[in-house]
Amino acid sequence: MATYLELRARGEKLLQEAEELRVKELNDVIEDIKEKIKAYGLTGQDLGLTSGATTRRKRSGGPAAKGVVKYRSPTGETWSGGRGRKPRWVTEALAAGKKLEQFAV
Repeated sequence: MATYLELRARGEKLLQEAEELRVKELNDVIEDIKEKIKAYGLTGQDLGLTSGATTRRKRSGGPAAKGVVKYRSPTGETWSGGRGRKPRWVTEALAAGKKLEQFAV
């Protein structure tokens, strides 16, 4: 009867052999595909590998919309009050006991 360590060593050896065989087979498949692409004159577009105007949506070319200014600091800094962390000037003002409504635009 084999010990745990012997079985583990055999398992690791089998995994290594399986990986080596996978890499060899993968290289053979890639070589076969390259030969067929060359023989048939296929392009990336024929294989669906390039972006075509009909397959992808185009993004609007304009800049991302910015939030509407809701708050303004005494120094002129602005904040929309949206998602994410509050700007430093807001957190400092709130820590000093001021109310957010004091900065409303």
